[in-house]
Amino acid sequence: MKQWYEQLFENYSRKYDEESFVQGTVGECDFIEKEIAHDQFIKILDVGCGTGRHAIELAERGYSVKGIDLSKAQINRAKEKGKGLSVDFSVADARSLEFQAEFDLVIMICEGGFSLMETDEMNYQILANASKALQSNGKFIFTALNGLFPLFHSVKEFINSGTEKGLASENTFDLMTFRDHSIYETEDDSGNKLSLKCNERYYVPSEITWLLKSLGFTKVDIYGARLGQFSRSDALSTEDYEMLVIAER
Repeated sequence: MKQWYEQLFENYSRKYDEESFVQGTVGECDFIEKEIAHDQFIKILDVGCGTGRHAIELAERGYSVKGIDLSKAQINRAKEKGKGLSVDFSVADARSLEFQAEFDLVIMICEGGFSLMETDEMNYQILANASKALQSNGKFIFTALNGLFPLFHSVKEFINSGTEKGLASENTFDLMTFRDHSIYETEDDSGNKLSLKCNERYYVPSEITWLLKSLGFTKVDIYGARLGQFSRSDALSTEDYEMLVIAER
């Protein structure tokens, strides 16, 4: 049986590009460029690249990028948008990547698969594979759902207050597992109605730090992840729905 994220992205690429939460690409890539000192000789891996928005933007700026995603529809859309650029897109499962020390930078923005998985072990495997894909002095930049947010706010109200194409209902946040269970209703690119039982994992900063240090990262910095305005100046707070993580060897 397909998981909810597989069902959602089976035919949800054009509408995905219209979502409010994917409109910060330029500013986010500005931040990524600063973090790599505008070095265009480095190789970048975009995990859970979706329709390729970050990979394409970086390729347009002169970087060599490989984008991988579990969804064939998303990858086909990415190939369509990135035609003629120095970017390689392919369908792959982030839980079973075989890259070994091939990249200088790994990015995984807007969850990129991480925290969508149905078990903590699967989420950890994504982090582990991203780590293995990096060179010894590589950098890992990603976002994750901020576990401090649902302790102070309703996830359901937050999702439904935006301009997303779907609505969330029946949200239940489990304090023992830090997982939010909900029903998400939307329409795919063909107008078919979808009702998906979602299960997403939120993380607190200390968890992320411990997980990354267990994978050999020696420096882990965590900030608030503001749409299109990533910055090391934004301390993480209970108001941030996502956290921005920068990990280095």
